[in-house]
Amino acid sequence: MTRRLPPLNAVRAFEASARLRSLALAAAELCVTPGAVSQQVRKLEDFYGRQLLVRRNGQLLLTDLGQSVYGTCSELMDQLAAMTRRIVGGSDYQSLVVSVLPSVGIRWLNRRLPEFIGAHPDLRVDLRLEEDPVDFFRTRIDVRISYGEHIYPEFVTTPFARDRVTVMCAPGLVESGRVRPADALALADEDLIHILWRTGFSAYPTWESWFAEAGFGRTVRTELGHKTDISSLAIDLASAGAGVVLGQYMLAGDALEAGALVAPFETAPALPYLYCAVHTPAELHNPMVRRFVDWLVGVGTGI
Repeated sequence: MTRRLPPLNAVRAFEASARLRSLALAAAELCVTPGAVSQQVRKLEDFYGRQLLVRRNGQLLLTDLGQSVYGTCSELMDQLAAMTRRIVGGSDYQSLVVSVLPSVGIRWLNRRLPEFIGAHPDLRVDLRLEEDPVDFFRTRIDVRISYGEHIYPEFVTTPFARDRVTVMCAPGLVESGRVRPADALALADEDLIHILWRTGFSAYPTWESWFAEAGFGRTVRTELGHKTDISSLAIDLASAGAGVVLGQYMLAGDALEAGALVAPFETAPALPYLYCAVHTPAELHNPMVRRFVDWLVGVGTGI
């Protein structure tokens, strides 16, 4: 029986456009013009008689049929690439590009990622520390670890952890009496380490909101304390005895377990948003992305 196949150049152009979510990036990858890519995609749409890609708010999105066609095309391209490697040589490693908030990458993910890498010896991870928002398509990100389910509404977002914060300091500050566990109001403004969150991260707790949660109305003189805009650095300063910080358990858990930090007060409000794994809808067909997201969910339950 004669096989009825779509035009293969059109399949290649569509697969690249759907994967990169950009005709321009697909054109660069295929060494042709964006117009040529667009023409090939239209040819495939004409073959199936239905639209596969749509533009919405400046983004290139897949229709329901486009999702189905892309999943099959992507698997076929992966199989062809694997066959080519076997025949002509080359790396058999699979890559995973993970973009993560800097403090989460430095103080949490890097301590746990070796577990996932060890379970997948053929995997090579490209780990990037970046603030939100990131461009998934231009920099070819597979998975983004972000704070908040609202950052990338067009993408697939999977919450995996809700963190809490509390007062943390080096044990020497408690031993010296500078921090008294029975008297939160005795915390001196000069000892407070303030994290200056960027615009859009205003939902993070402040010292005044922590005092309110603890049942105290107190005005804090921010200008008297230490300041930094990187939460991991604030935790490092507290560990070194420079003052007290509203530390996240997710970022400071190892320091607490090692005794470099102590949490002298019980008040520990939860952060209003969850940490999430984010990826494009096309990555639903990527087994390694699914495994990584499932692993994050499993690891996040322990926070």
